[in-house]
Amino acid sequence: MNPVLFDMGFIEIRWYSVFLLLAFGIGMFLVYREGKRMGIDREFLFNLSFWVIIFSLIGARVYYVLFNFSEYSSNLLEIFKIWHGGLAIHGGIIAGLLTTIIYTKKYNVDIYKVIDLFVPALLLGQAIGRWGNFFNSEAHGAATTLEALQHLHLPKFIIEGMNINGVYYTPSFLYESLWCFLGFIILLLIRRYKYIKNGQPTAIYLVWYGIGRFLIESSRTDSLMLGGFKAAQIVSIIFVLSGIILFIIKQKKGRFEDLYNEKLSNEIKF
Repeated sequence: MNPVLFDMGFIEIRWYSVFLLLAFGIGMFLVYREGKRMGIDREFLFNLSFWVIIFSLIGARVYYVLFNFSEYSSNLLEIFKIWHGGLAIHGGIIAGLLTTIIYTKKYNVDIYKVIDLFVPALLLGQAIGRWGNFFNSEAHGAATTLEALQHLHLPKFIIEGMNINGVYYTPSFLYESLWCFLGFIILLLIRRYKYIKNGQPTAIYLVWYGIGRFLIESSRTDSLMLGGFKAAQIVSIIFVLSGIILFIIKQKKGRFEDLYNEKLSNEIKF
């Protein structure tokens, strides 16, 4: 696939950047809408979203570069060209989480309620962002055949996009995109359950994405490695275990205690 949407001579507009902006834009819209329902100040969410986006991009890039520093050591300026690809979602999630923890503590806001508000938007953003990988011809699985792809009844443009330098590859990006989108729908439904507790949507996100990424990562050919293991699979296991523990801890609280669908009782002051 051609990674460039428009080439104006003095500047290139890449599909990867377009999908990132689309993911952030739709995600922020969903966060604002849910924040309004929960009685969370819009200015608080705007400022938090701004810093989360900035530090998530930095975290995603730093994470990726650290695992592939040999590719950048001879040309350090390439590190800053994120539109060429090379963002690791786990680095972005970790950086975004740390940013949210610091910000919510500053304003004495329930961190779980805020993260619960973000995770469906995050899953949808991940689903959208994977299409940037598609146009960059990355995040694909092992080599396969044209017949195998046709047997999956995939659209022709996806099959053609999986033909990279004459070799057909498994569309792992598509599997993860669909998995994240399904998780997004599930979280929207679960979050409306009357007795869901603060932190449990986040726990479900960790388990859902952790399981999906662990399985999909097994077929990817461009994985970041930690020793002889795929780093994404290690992090995915941590996600799943953390999510299970968090869900159980929250479930032990009283039926009407610490409910997500209760509006914030404390005023956010800037």
